[in-house]
Amino acid sequence: MSIRIRLILSYIAMLIIPIFLSIAAIFILGYAYLGDIRHIYNLDFSQKHQSVEEFVKQQVAAFEDIQRTISNNPDRVLDTDYLQRLDKEINIVNTGIIVRKGDQITYASGMINDPRILDRLSRHGAHRKEHDIIFVGNSIFQPIQFDFYFSDNSAGSVFLVTDLSPIGALARKFFLSMMLAVLLILILTNGLLTLIVSRSIIKPIEKLKKAARQIKEGNLDFNVDCRSNDEIGQLSQAFEEMRAKLKESIELQMQYENNRKELISSISHDLKTPVSAVKGYVEGIMDGVADSPEKIQKYVQTIYSKTSDIDQLIDELFLFSKLDLKKEPFNFEKVEIKQYFQDCTEELKFGLEKKGVRLDLHLENREPLWVVADREKLKRVVNNIVDNADKYMDKEVGTIAIRIIEGNGEYVTVQIRDNGQGIPKEALSLIFDRFYRADPSRNSTTGGSGLGLSIARRIIEEHGGRIWAESEEGQGTSIFFTLKKVKCS
Repeated sequence: MSIRIRLILSYIAMLIIPIFLSIAAIFILGYAYLGDIRHIYNLDFSQKHQSVEEFVKQQVAAFEDIQRTISNNPDRVLDTDYLQRLDKEINIVNTGIIVRKGDQITYASGMINDPRILDRLSRHGAHRKEHDIIFVGNSIFQPIQFDFYFSDNSAGSVFLVTDLSPIGALARKFFLSMMLAVLLILILTNGLLTLIVSRSIIKPIEKLKKAARQIKEGNLDFNVDCRSNDEIGQLSQAFEEMRAKLKESIELQMQYENNRKELISSISHDLKTPVSAVKGYVEGIMDGVADSPEKIQKYVQTIYSKTSDIDQLIDELFLFSKLDLKKEPFNFEKVEIKQYFQDCTEELKFGLEKKGVRLDLHLENREPLWVVADREKLKRVVNNIVDNADKYMDKEVGTIAIRIIEGNGEYVTVQIRDNGQGIPKEALSLIFDRFYRADPSRNSTTGGSGLGLSIARRIIEEHGGRIWAESEEGQGTSIFFTLKKVKCS
């Protein structure tokens, strides 16, 4: 779930949950304060005759009784016994009776005989509004006035005065409790929802902060946990990918640095040997050691051979560097591979036969087979592989066989096999590394610069193919590489 949806749902919950909890609080508090109402009016709603409905009926009946009495027999309101009986009925709701004849109070209930109340009663005919109330100190009273005339035509008034003070105090207490309950509900609801939502956001952010601190300190050997699928989870995933890429970049940089050191060491070693030889022969000529034309010719020939080796090494190193930096241009074209290898074989046979090595080409059939290749670069691959096989040949009768395997896939495979000394299994995966030689002494008489097969691998990879080796010690080695087929239009 995304953070946006999570926040929207939390906002909705912050509105809906407090409303439902507030309604529940109203019912709970109402039920709790119902006991106070029972206490005020001495009611027991568990009894049928004291139900709310019966309670209201009794109050209405008492009011109607007074109205009938002052209409039919007004003088009866001067009967103390009648008034006391009626007073008991309406006293249940904190209501008392006041009877006034003329300006004289003839009867007043005990609960409302305060002179301040009597003085504030309305005159005969001057009716208060029903919602008008009388404030006396901290007490609140609501009078209901019934005006009439006695039999002697004197003005009379009956007041039903309800003491609202307990209800008012109870209402204030109820509303205060309700406000506190709502406030508590809002605080708890919003607090819990905010805590839940913030934990789901802050916790992964803290992990990212810790991860950033570790990266700052140079520690990349850890994983950023990213289990969620929200925006922070995506950020964590991107952070983890960045950490992995950064670690890979640093490791690659360290590897490049080590390779650079090895490259400098290998170049220094491979250049030092022929340079030292050239220097020695030049000193021999200068010192007069070569004291005959034959010796001088021999020294000069040796110097030429060594400088040629240096020149070849520099050419191979230059080519390898351009291939490594992907700055060597390739001229790809459609090549009929069978005819191409027939031409290559003819070119290589003459030099190999002088060394007693036979070169054969094996074709499955004579039908044309087209591939995409750079003619010159592919020739360099073949020459490097054949030259490497020739240098490590240890048989009196050496053979090198080139086989073109068409196959049914989108690639054609070329196999170049020799019957030389073979390659140990532990060295088989290293022969395509730059400057690698099976001879740890790096003797130039038994091996080249160590760049031949490495250059071949880079060229084949640029062709979109792959190269590998299979070998058995004492039996020979096979080098395989693939080229992509193409239809000739």
